[in-house]
Amino acid sequence: MKSIIITGGAGFIGSHLCKRLLDEGNKIICVDNFFTGSKGNIKDLLDNKNFELIRHDIVESIRLESEQIYNFACPASPVHYQHNPIATIKTNILGTLNMLGLAKRTNARILQASTSEVYGDPFVHPQVESYWGNVNPIGIRSCYDEGKRAAETLMMDYKRFHNVDSKIIRIFNTYGPNMNEHDGRVVSNFIVQSLRNQPITIYGDGSQTRSFCYVSDLVDGIIKMMDKDNFTGPVNLGNPVEYSISNIAEIIIKLTNSKSKIEYHPLPQDDPRQRQPDISLAHEKLNWKPNIELETGLKSTIEYFDKVIKK
Repeated sequence: MKSIIITGGAGFIGSHLCKRLLDEGNKIICVDNFFTGSKGNIKDLLDNKNFELIRHDIVESIRLESEQIYNFACPASPVHYQHNPIATIKTNILGTLNMLGLAKRTNARILQASTSEVYGDPFVHPQVESYWGNVNPIGIRSCYDEGKRAAETLMMDYKRFHNVDSKIIRIFNTYGPNMNEHDGRVVSNFIVQSLRNQPITIYGDGSQTRSFCYVSDLVDGIIKMMDKDNFTGPVNLGNPVEYSISNIAEIIIKLTNSKSKIEYHPLPQDDPRQRQPDISLAHEKLNWKPNIELETGLKSTIEYFDKVIKK
């Protein structure tokens, strides 16, 4: 049994990670300030004697003991991270500093949940880990994009200067149960609008592309990365199958048997035109690749949101 801290553990991905690692027989300390996380995501874990929940913002220091730290604390959707951009960048920088300090003090291995947004609106396609990105440092998304880039810098400097056992994953678009109904992301937006027979809102002309990874596949990759010795990363984790936004809307309308029609709106500032991971490094180093096909994952996600909407 390992003692494991998961910051942002009540969030979308964090809650799935908590459950998987708890099921594997570990002691889990879930740390969350509930800005975007939800107790509903972890309610089935609360009675487990090996699960501890701490309401805390990692911008403030905290003293805990653990062998592993998964740092997932940060709002990940534009509607949430732009709500308070200063708090977002503080979470990425001060929060990561606090977690690195904790890892240094306890000699814990720490994994940073970074993002494909470090690549910005890329000139390289698909995106490889060696690409340094094309990011606007002063735009409305910069609090998140540059915040995550700074967090990666801190992870590497703590490794080089303090010999902290640090790891970096770059997460590409992920979907599945426990997504926030109001987070403004493509899959959750389209599913909720379709289930309600509301207009599907596409920003831009719909030709921009994304690659969607089901959450259970992602969690497999995250744990494989944490458990891999002598590999820091960064490593891309995502599904390399690319879809246009219009195509995703059409698939979801079909799967929900919806009467929704598509409406087009202006593309937000700095929204990337293409997003597709090259996962060759993950396959080589972690023997990982996603297995859940898009329609299979969408059906499970639609079932989840159908229950949420009917509550």
